[in-house]
Amino acid sequence: MEMWFAGITSRPWSLVVYALITFILLLGYNRYAGMRHDSGWAEVAIDSVEEMGIGLVLSALALLVIGRITMDMPAHEIVGPVVVEAMVVAIGVSVGTSQLGASNEREEGMGEGGNAKDESHLGGQLAIAFCGAVLFGMSVGPTEEITVLADEMSGWKLLTLALITIAIATAIITHSGFKGSDQNLMVKGRWSFLFVGMITYAVALCAGAMILLFFDRFDGASAEMIVSQIVVLSAATALGASAGRLLLQ
Repeated sequence: MEMWFAGITSRPWSLVVYALITFILLLGYNRYAGMRHDSGWAEVAIDSVEEMGIGLVLSALALLVIGRITMDMPAHEIVGPVVVEAMVVAIGVSVGTSQLGASNEREEGMGEGGNAKDESHLGGQLAIAFCGAVLFGMSVGPTEEITVLADEMSGWKLLTLALITIAIATAIITHSGFKGSDQNLMVKGRWSFLFVGMITYAVALCAGAMILLFFDRFDGASAEMIVSQIVVLSAATALGASAGRLLLQ
């Protein structure tokens, strides 16, 4: 419900920025974890545009079927919710295409020349982590629970939550049983797990801030409240940036 309401109340420029950011995320995901690792940027861009188009069509059909949009509604009340929902769906389309449609090609690429791409490339890791964070956090960010928790939690509880979140994200990446998880550390070395945990949490914080900013959660809020909301939401986005990153790859 919060997603639909955000779509109706969002300003046109905000929806445009939201779509552009999603397009950039799709470019990053398709380039570094997509179905065709040897594709050029032109092909990646075309795939990303197609996925956004599919997301728009699927979202419009779904909202129409469940009665959230009707033909007699004002244009902005139709376009807004469709765009808000479609961008997350577009990322799902990209992930689905990559994970469900390319297993043979990936296996062939691995057999011919080892890794078909450089999995440890920092830029690629960050792009994939950000996609995972957005997927996990987008449907949670606009809810009232985030605001309530941020308002009621004291400073030391927020700090404890942040430390626990970092520990969980680090443990997921460095000690999980996901296939290939030992190959996905961004750096190698004795203290690599500390870097991985901190950089993953940094991605989660950035994703959380972006989501909250889009849903106008910072309007009229104090600096303390803004930070609190970001920390609370990062508990979800960090899961996406860690577990989601391994799952998406």
